[in-house]
Amino acid sequence: MRKIFIFIYFISLTVCGQNTPFDPLVSKGELYHYAQYTCLGKTDLTIDEFLTKQDLKFEDLDSDNLNLGFTSDHYWVKFALKNSSDRPLTYYLETARPITDKANLFVIDSASTDIKKFKSGDQIPFSERQVKHRSTVFKLNLEPNSKQDVYMEFASDGETINVPLKLYTESEFWWMNYRQQLLFGLFYGLLLLAGISYLFFYTSLKDKIFLYYGLYVFSIALLQAALDGYIFEFVFPGSGYINSRAVLITGILSNLFLLKYCQYFLRVNKKLKQFKIYYNVIFCSLGVAFIMLFLSPKTMEYAYPLSNINGLVSLVLILGTILTLRYNKVFVDIYFSIGILFLIVGLLGFVMNNLSIIPNNAFTENSVKIGSAIEVIFLSLSMTNLIKRLKYSEVESKKIALNKSQEILQLKSFFMSNISHELRTPINAIMGIAETELEKDADEDTKKNYEIIKNSSISLLSNVNDILDFDKLVRNELELNKEVFNPLVPLNEICNNWKVEAERKGLEFNFIMDSNIPEFVESDSERFIQILNNILSNAVKFTSSGHIEVKINCCPKADNINCFEIQVSDTGVGMTTEVKNKIFESFNQMKNNHKRKFGGIGLGLTIVKKLVHLFGGDLKIESQLNEGTRVFIDLPLKVKKIDVYKSKFPNEDNFLNREVHILAVEDNRLNQMVIKKLLGADNKISLSIAKNGEEAIQMLNKDNFDLILMDLQMPVMDGYEATKLIRSGIYGPKIKSIPIIAVTADAMQQTKEKVLAIGMNDYMTKPVNKKELLQKISKCVNNHLKIA
Repeated sequence: MRKIFIFIYFISLTVCGQNTPFDPLVSKGELYHYAQYTCLGKTDLTIDEFLTKQDLKFEDLDSDNLNLGFTSDHYWVKFALKNSSDRPLTYYLETARPITDKANLFVIDSASTDIKKFKSGDQIPFSERQVKHRSTVFKLNLEPNSKQDVYMEFASDGETINVPLKLYTESEFWWMNYRQQLLFGLFYGLLLLAGISYLFFYTSLKDKIFLYYGLYVFSIALLQAALDGYIFEFVFPGSGYINSRAVLITGILSNLFLLKYCQYFLRVNKKLKQFKIYYNVIFCSLGVAFIMLFLSPKTMEYAYPLSNINGLVSLVLILGTILTLRYNKVFVDIYFSIGILFLIVGLLGFVMNNLSIIPNNAFTENSVKIGSAIEVIFLSLSMTNLIKRLKYSEVESKKIALNKSQEILQLKSFFMSNISHELRTPINAIMGIAETELEKDADEDTKKNYEIIKNSSISLLSNVNDILDFDKLVRNELELNKEVFNPLVPLNEICNNWKVEAERKGLEFNFIMDSNIPEFVESDSERFIQILNNILSNAVKFTSSGHIEVKINCCPKADNINCFEIQVSDTGVGMTTEVKNKIFESFNQMKNNHKRKFGGIGLGLTIVKKLVHLFGGDLKIESQLNEGTRVFIDLPLKVKKIDVYKSKFPNEDNFLNREVHILAVEDNRLNQMVIKKLLGADNKISLSIAKNGEEAIQMLNKDNFDLILMDLQMPVMDGYEATKLIRSGIYGPKIKSIPIIAVTADAMQQTKEKVLAIGMNDYMTKPVNKKELLQKISKCVNNHLKIA
């Protein structure tokens, strides 16, 4: 039967003709100039039925983003693509809005009778899309000297249907996608920051203005996320009932909260009592639109234009309220007026475009984002003025506002500390499990999998450290720690880690190390590792073929200083002189035209340069485009005598000469498991777990412990409070003097200083390194025994 349909289809082409094919390489104009569309009303045809239907009337697309308005009709678009070259071509076609219910694409090759079908739209599971992207995107492969007839089917439940036909090469598509993500990140970041800030103010000031404004900002963010396809991609990837109504639900909520916010901010109930009824009418209309969503498909279809009309009327009402107040000589904050003006312009363009009153273009397509972003900025300024007025109105309000201003200044440090904790906690669990599994006797495939997990975790941890360190370096707060360590151990570990990654890419990895490297040096081992890790990360990242070579030499200097000369060479993409001159700028990856091919956040070399200077060293880079890069680092490290160091730990493999009973205070179950795995293999260590500080103190009063491993951020009683109680002496001198090591995911310098100031004996960050942990336990226990 299919062959009969195809035969009839080709006969119809011969009789009726077909569109001129669009050849991306030579055709003039845009793709939409070569496309036509037709409306089938409520008729839903299969591709076979459509191809054989004779009475179809097609119209030319008159714009690059045809707006068909609110509709539940079925539309079909047709065009032909041609590849006149002798090589295969791949293009990405972006079409329809992300929230279009049905967007199917059919391709008929001139040399074949097969019809290829690709499904999209937000009424199918996200996993069934040909291209896993939030937008409606199809991937088209054109064979050399071929022609393809393309048909597209669109349908919705009453929402506006747009028909953009944007054809990109692969590189153009991903670069466009990267720019969009950057823009959206700034947009949603702005909304998130504003929403959190003013909900925060509401919890303190208890003024509903802040509540409704915060809720309005969040609802705007959710509305845009629904329109941009993020709700479908990340929240409801299986499609479904709520997903199909997400735009209307969030749109109605944003309209509601905007009106409530304006009503309270402009004090309509006191200053313009006659306007209160108008606001109530719109509230009722919004309620009706909300109910219509759930009655039937037909009522839902009418809910789309009704919601947009409500939005227009709401804007008119708000504008009328402002003008009336000004006419009555009532003060209205100028920033509020400007913000509302931008919102009106943005929403007006969006709504009128949806209603097909104005044509579709780049401005109307993004007018809501532009208007909302500017509006949030100005309304935030008006809210700042409101806070000032509240501050001067009452003495108590003044105190609250001042306190909150100080808290806002501390939000950045709190945020960085929290991010450190939240990211390092799961990394600790992953790396802990990977390390313990690697110590077991397992087959090579299993070990290889755990090596991959460990290496990936190290890479993620490196990015986390870069972000935290960048903040410290900007504020000149990063200081190097002084500790004695064996440089051979981290050098071998980090090179072996990246050797695995390089070989996974098919690269040759050579590691040449000087035999004169000292056994022990005194410096910051973590920063030492971080420097080499970032350099090797770049070498592997930017090399797709060839080899990577690492050479490490040591040159003795005066005053027991050894200069570690590190050279990393690769055969990667290299750099132009212009790029090399900017390579140490922060976030340089985002500035270079790599189209996210290599990934990364662009802080690696910025951090390396600043760290090298902290070490008192030197950094130099040589590179040529397409010929590779060579990095030269000189780090002066102080050599420690072996006998002096070994006297502290006579037998490093068996450093505990007695049984040790340890109390680990940790609320996270995964971290509890990691601690058990790290210490459980040592028969001289017995371990007990407390879920919080309060439970730890109860256990200390019932049992004898030699040492405490204390987490900091815990419910009920945190590590800070528990340590202060222990060191206060109220539970007796024995408990007061017990060694305490902070084991935390918070890597901020202030945290380290704080825990040492309240009486903890040592500090280490997650992910926990087993060897480092055992050494710190040994040091604390042995020192405590000497004092006792």
